[in-house]
Amino acid sequence: MDIEGKTALLLGGSGLVGLAVARALVPHGPRKIVLTALTREEVEPVLEEFRREAEGIEVAGEWGDIFWPESLKDRPRSDAMQDPEARAQLLDDLYGDLTDDVIRRSTFAAMIDRHRPDLIVDCVNTATAFAYQNVFASAAQLRKEAESGQCSREMVEQHLATLYLPQLIRHVQIALEAMRRAGTQFYLKIGTAGTGGMGLNIPFTHSEERPSRMLLAKSGVAGAHTLLLYLMARTPGGPAVKEIKPTAAISWKRIRYGQVEKRGRPLERFDTTSPIPLDRSFSEEAEGSYQAMGQPLEGVFVDAGENGFFSLGEFEALTALGLMEFITPEEIAENVVREIRGHATGRDVVAALDASTSGPTYRAGMLREVAVARIEALEREHGVEAVAYEMLGPPRLSKLLFEAAILGRLYPDLDVASELDPEDTARRSRELIETDDDLRIRIVSIGIPILLPDGENILRGPTPKVAPQPGQSPRDPRLADNGWVDLRAENWARWRGRFQKICGELESGPSSAEGSRADREPHDRDREVRPGRLAAWIFRYEDAGERMKR
Repeated sequence: MDIEGKTALLLGGSGLVGLAVARALVPHGPRKIVLTALTREEVEPVLEEFRREAEGIEVAGEWGDIFWPESLKDRPRSDAMQDPEARAQLLDDLYGDLTDDVIRRSTFAAMIDRHRPDLIVDCVNTATAFAYQNVFASAAQLRKEAESGQCSREMVEQHLATLYLPQLIRHVQIALEAMRRAGTQFYLKIGTAGTGGMGLNIPFTHSEERPSRMLLAKSGVAGAHTLLLYLMARTPGGPAVKEIKPTAAISWKRIRYGQVEKRGRPLERFDTTSPIPLDRSFSEEAEGSYQAMGQPLEGVFVDAGENGFFSLGEFEALTALGLMEFITPEEIAENVVREIRGHATGRDVVAALDASTSGPTYRAGMLREVAVARIEALEREHGVEAVAYEMLGPPRLSKLLFEAAILGRLYPDLDVASELDPEDTARRSRELIETDDDLRIRIVSIGIPILLPDGENILRGPTPKVAPQPGQSPRDPRLADNGWVDLRAENWARWRGRFQKICGELESGPSSAEGSRADREPHDRDREVRPGRLAAWIFRYEDAGERMKR
């Protein structure tokens, strides 16, 4: 397709990939670019910025939930689900026949009808939007209420509204019919694999399950969506349909020092006031063992768009060779424009389902070094070491990053750390936690408890990420392993074993002079105690989380 003079509708256009696509379209002279977002607050600042970059091009904005009727598009889902009339309208449109009225009421169809786009690039993470409604929790609650005889029509309807496939099917049906009516010639979906290209051994998941059911549901919905798009591409009278499915972490939007936010809200700083016995550490009595500092958590962060803010260690671990690695939004946008213009990229999943994923790239590998260097420079400038923000997950990653950071404070390099004395390290690590207020505050503020060397007392903040389940003993070793900074000697002995293995690999493995067989860090980092690198090594080898394909 010739982009010049055309109208492009970019769903999710205010996001990380969407904005990169918009910028990539500008040199090709479209007549109009429409950017959409879930909320007005998300899209309007981006519109103002983008208009300055798109001189001579009409730029418009839309907002609202594209999966809902237009009358509900600006209402939070939780609010609409409590409204019987709104819930009835949603279910009627979801489970009834695909009538003209259903299409006319659709937010997505209304956007298409208003702008009559020649091409649509869909950057909305559809699989996440559906799968993270958490049908598993809804089903459990429904069964519980049914068992007690308290199951109401409201609960049944709320559960029906969380089922993935009816929502996905109706969305695809409306999309096709609306594009047919508007004469849209080209539709390209930015899809997802659900696991960033990794397998069922993915270590990055916010759950003790590995992987979590919701993450698998996300992958399942993404796969179903791909096949529905494949069928859409075979439907007469529809647009040309393509899907590009990145299989690596997508980063980054910006690198800054400042207030750390999660879902638009600042993380609050908390400190511990006193140790609390382990037996009482997760009861109501624990609320007196910490205090709010009245300030937001600050630090250097990588803004990864919808995935949140990452610290140096989190970014370094996530993008490490052999783990998720990463791809830049500009590379995705370049492939989008090439596909629109008719140049084969080899990345169209619709054309080649099993041979078209966009994996880690050479450019991203080079820019990873730029990002790491910039983050380190900003940390030196501001005198901070953020270590982890607990947005990447799982809590085990934050635990490992902070434990490695503690060891980095105590030992100058891997060789010395490989000879550490566990009892002495337990003593010194407790002294460090007690004297370094900022380190302690950062740990407990993101929800990671600190298990003291005696194994009987704990330091914690208000919302521990890993806490005993009903009937589970707080001494269950899985708790400390899954998400507590563990200062006990036995844990430091485990770390000593890791250091010895890593040093052995460095000494016995082939050097870069002997070929490219071994994965190597830059030479000046070989012997450093780097939290991100160490967490990546544990996830890759000890936890068997290594990716097989790129």
